[in-house]
Amino acid sequence: MKIDRLISIIMVLLERKKISATKLAAMFEVTPRTIYRDIDTINQAGIPIVTYPGVNGGIGILEEFKIDKKLFTTSDITTLLIGLGSISSTLFDDKIVNTLAKVKGLIPDGQKQKIELKSNQISIDLTSWSGNKNLPPILEEIKHALDHNQLISFQYYDRDGNKTNRKIEPYRLILKEANWYLSGYCTYRENFRIFKLSRITGFKILEDTFVPREYNPQISGPSEESGKRIVTIKLLIDESIRDRVVEYCGDENIETYKDNKLVVHFPFMEDDYGYNLLLSFGDKCECLEPENIREEIIRRINKLSLIYQQ
Repeated sequence: MKIDRLISIIMVLLERKKISATKLAAMFEVTPRTIYRDIDTINQAGIPIVTYPGVNGGIGILEEFKIDKKLFTTSDITTLLIGLGSISSTLFDDKIVNTLAKVKGLIPDGQKQKIELKSNQISIDLTSWSGNKNLPPILEEIKHALDHNQLISFQYYDRDGNKTNRKIEPYRLILKEANWYLSGYCTYRENFRIFKLSRITGFKILEDTFVPREYNPQISGPSEESGKRIVTIKLLIDESIRDRVVEYCGDENIETYKDNKLVVHFPFMEDDYGYNLLLSFGDKCECLEPENIREEIIRRINKLSLIYQQ
């Protein structure tokens, strides 16, 4: 693929002061004409290319653009590669690709295989196995709006399914618990709000720009956004769903019971999301207390049962 070849060419140029187009062509099994087109693409991407004329001339990257390798240890480079690799799995951006190539260019001679082995020992893939296919394009559009201080508009569905039209000044993209959120100033609410991207439809970037206002980048929790309080409930669960439950409450809130059962002190918010989460555990989970939440679960189960009995 062309992108793989471009990255590899950048890495070669970062490693060497100069190299001829003929040698690059032989290295990548393409024609010198293709190499010159690739070099032009790299230059347009913002990486300053210099050419050295004469018999011993060639192509190189401006020395001031390179970073002194002595500044980074092997551990530093490995950490940078792991971090950049996780970002590139969700946000494909030329700038990230170029940064990744530069970091790889920092690898000292003779250390490449060792560092790549170390960086591959930890893989942080933030993409989902399945999900919203429209999400990556929206992320790119939001990133564009963030870079250019452009207003955006969309329709937003809240937790209860109510739809409102929103126009916001975007300030921050947040990835939390495998979900993307957008933080911005909502002109409809006249305040800062956080929006879950999976609840956004009709997304548009507007031509209007805005002057950034003072922004406090705090992430509010779900209870703060909805105005509802999180309470601790007591569950009796089957050991087979322990790995699912522990993600929400931690090991310290799970106690061994008997007959492959566990007692769990579970953080719960009394809304549709919270009840649907408990019901998703099926017959492997029983709410022991408080009584009002237990009764509401029974009511919802009976309502669901009626749908299938009709």
